[in-house]
Amino acid sequence: MLVNFWATWCGPCVQEMPSIQRLKEKLAGRPFAVLAVNLDEPESRIRNFLAKVAVDFPILLDPERKTSRAWNARILPATYIVGPDGKIRYSVIGELEWDHELVAARISELLPERR
Repeated sequence: MLVNFWATWCGPCVQEMPSIQRLKEKLAGRPFAVLAVNLDEPESRIRNFLAKVAVDFPILLDPERKTSRAWNARILPATYIVGPDGKIRYSVIGELEWDHELVAARISELLPERR
């Protein structure tokens, strides 16, 4: 699972969203999910953003930043890769091209084998 903390006012967050979507598509059919957690923005602003940026993964709201504090996500974007055992395997602070072949391959290694 990929958990991404982001905001519409964060340029790098906005830039990496399409690559997160493409990674999700690359790993379709595998036990992989994406959750994006927005930090303390009005729903209307998020809806306007999503009207322009096509993503189909869930966007969760963190209006009081309790979740981001619990995950220690102080700098955006902050992304965590959670293994099948529920443990954080990797964390990335800052923008990353998530669908790059090396990144996608490393994440794929964490996923259970296809049956």
